[in-house]
Amino acid sequence: MRKINEIFYSLQGEGYHTGTPAVFIRFSGCNLKCAFCDTRHEEGTMMTDAEILAEVRKYPARMVVLTGGEPSLWIDSLLIDALHEAGKYVAVETNGTRPLPVAVDWVTCSPKQGAQLAVEHIDEVKVVYEGQDIAPYEQLPASRFFLQPCSCSNTAETVACVLSHPRWRLSLQTHKLIDIR
Repeated sequence: MRKINEIFYSLQGEGYHTGTPAVFIRFSGCNLKCAFCDTRHEEGTMMTDAEILAEVRKYPARMVVLTGGEPSLWIDSLLIDALHEAGKYVAVETNGTRPLPVAVDWVTCSPKQGAQLAVEHIDEVKVVYEGQDIAPYEQLPASRFFLQPCSCSNTAETVACVLSHPRWRLSLQTHKLIDIR
């Protein structure tokens, strides 16, 4: 059984896969308490893998995004293998503080200041920018780096940071800008 906050179909709104249709499996619970988090972690329904897969199969997208909360609290190789058997490409959005199953296809790590990382493979780093020094994040083993404004009020500051650090790309929460889920 896994605690699911919600399962829905939309476009990926952030990072490298922006604009890609995806089924989002949002897990409940997190091991961190970030002030800017947009998920209510106390809500959720316990679901079996069969129930999760039945819901995922309702939608035509190949991509499935495991997000949260912190999905690493709930996922394992059994779920990843079942999603692969269903023909899905599995992406995980994680804070990186816990290990992930090795068969995950894409790892987006959104590290938080002061948190110890436990993930071994990272495809993209996505940092919510609040004016912090981004140099430590550049040491992470990834080839893609995205900086995302914490809110609309610091977009100009985030753009200026990206312009000063051209290894980074700007990531906007396009799903919020175009008013989709």
